[in-house]
Amino acid sequence: MPLWFVRGLRRGVVTTRYPARPDSSAAALPTPPAFRPQALTRELADRLCLVCPSRALTRSGDVLVFDAGACTACGRCQEAAPEAVTPSGEFELAATDRGHLVKRIPLLGEGDS
Repeated sequence: MPLWFVRGLRRGVVTTRYPARPDSSAAALPTPPAFRPQALTRELADRLCLVCPSRALTRSGDVLVFDAGACTACGRCQEAAPEAVTPSGEFELAATDRGHLVKRIPLLGEGDS
């Protein structure tokens, strides 16, 4: 048994320094995408849905549905549409309800500018 574990039990420590001090290695972690609705069209949304291997992206009418719980942060959507997709920088995704991980992003209409 690791010594740090035994020491923690003796002192009553049940957690680490996190989240009091963020870990510097977190900056190198891949993160789920963030979308720019003003740059998303129906055609672009369809292309993003096709490149997503985890099926975290679907299109429902004029809405791109993003399931952050299914996203593996592979970066393929960002490669396919760098003008509309950026890394979110958020690697801590927690929710009390699974539905809170599903985001609905409105798409730019055909005649919208």
